[in-house]
Amino acid sequence: MQIIDIISLIIDIYSQNLYIYYFIHLYINCLFSRRIAFLYCVLIATIQPIFYVSVRFVFEKLAEQSLELMGWEIDNHWDLNIDQCVMIAAPHTSNWDALYARLALKALGINVRITIKDSYMKLPFGPFVRAMGGIGIDRRPKQDGKDRPSMVQLMGDLFKTHPKLVMLVTPEGTRAKQENWKTGFYHLAMNAGVPIALAYMDYEKKKTGVGKIVYPTGDYEQDMAEIMNFYAQINPKHPELFSVDTRYYHTDYK
Repeated sequence: MQIIDIISLIIDIYSQNLYIYYFIHLYINCLFSRRIAFLYCVLIATIQPIFYVSVRFVFEKLAEQSLELMGWEIDNHWDLNIDQCVMIAAPHTSNWDALYARLALKALGINVRITIKDSYMKLPFGPFVRAMGGIGIDRRPKQDGKDRPSMVQLMGDLFKTHPKLVMLVTPEGTRAKQENWKTGFYHLAMNAGVPIALAYMDYEKKKTGVGKIVYPTGDYEQDMAEIMNFYAQINPKHPELFSVDTRYYHTDYK
């Protein structure tokens, strides 16, 4: 590989589209010449950031307009200064929840990530999983004589390697009624030293988005009560399928 190929590859990586642009680069290289392939890479590296910002703006506006056409209002309590956080989304009683939540988060310009087994991050599914916000976690079976890290530990490590990370978690875990939520999200936020963003979908008010930012204090009972009392005010699509975590919900909470 000559120096021009190395430079082209570096530019491809810089453009953050290695899979697509590198294969196009190879195709041009085979049909024409290294010089034309190099010029192509320089062009991509130049226009790609501008193109990305433009497309992102268009998609954010489309998401906002789509919600408005469906009669939904976006709740924007998102703090633009937040680079890292754990985001929980509830209630989860219908497949429509994901649509409204995704549109709202896209309209707010929030790029959420979801954890998935790292085996799905490889070809042929890898590029598509990444496009959907997937981020790989090693969940291989425990080896003899070695401790297996918990999910909270593995997810916490991601905050160390990703300066900008909004990790989406669904604490109910299922559309069936759950009176005991999975509370790992709280321990994850505490260990990583990041806030918890409360995303929601209220079907009665037709309102969706980020309703509150909670900064964990270490007082587990108090912080969880604050979160549960927030979601207790939200109206799901199927109320009979939703419950806040009854261990922490207090009607007299202030």
